[in-house]
Amino acid sequence: MAGALSAGDSSARLQAALAAGSNPDAGLLETLVERCAVEPDFFVRDMLSWALTRLPPEITLPRLRRELESERTQARGQALHTLSKIGDRSAWAWITRDALRDREDDVARTAWRVAVVLVPEDQKKDLAEELVLQLGRGDRDVRLSLSRALVDLGDVTGPALEKAATHTDPAVAAHARATQLLRRNPETGFDAAVEEAKRVAALGPQRAGAGAEKSVGAANAEETARC
Repeated sequence: MAGALSAGDSSARLQAALAAGSNPDAGLLETLVERCAVEPDFFVRDMLSWALTRLPPEITLPRLRRELESERTQARGQALHTLSKIGDRSAWAWITRDALRDREDDVARTAWRVAVVLVPEDQKKDLAEELVLQLGRGDRDVRLSLSRALVDLGDVTGPALEKAATHTDPAVAAHARATQLLRRNPETGFDAAVEEAKRVAALGPQRAGAGAEKSVGAANAEETARC
């Protein structure tokens, strides 16, 4: 099995990962985790994560926790991804501030998503306040991931976003306003929300309000066409 999981052909590796998940064997835990850290193919990695979810959580979770501290970027990211698939809330304590602020954007994005899945109800406010500190970070995809995480947290994000919308950094303020628009109207596309946030910043809330619906509609149409 170890040889099949490291075969040169990605289709063969995918089939091996499927077989490992279809016939769960605790003896494969280390092999699966190690392969997650180096597997170059997205679909194979996802199948490896699925195979890990098929093993008993009492052995899988402690091993994944060790991966969260790995120096290897992919090891950290894939461990977080697998935790989101398992969905065991006992792992919430492992989603640390360092994970949410990981130096690698892809790892941080995964940590944001996992945090929203695992966070206890009474800690959502604290999580929201931590996540807004990342507003303005990265490229479009990174910012979209953060906005989705904040939207998924629900109404608890309102006060933190309202405060961030007045930030002195224009990028942070625009990202906060765009996320507020997405909270109020989830059907609004992210790019449309960003453009509207910039317009509000340029014109002021009162002047911008008059043409808001038309502006967002036009931006939504442009985003749909681009997709």
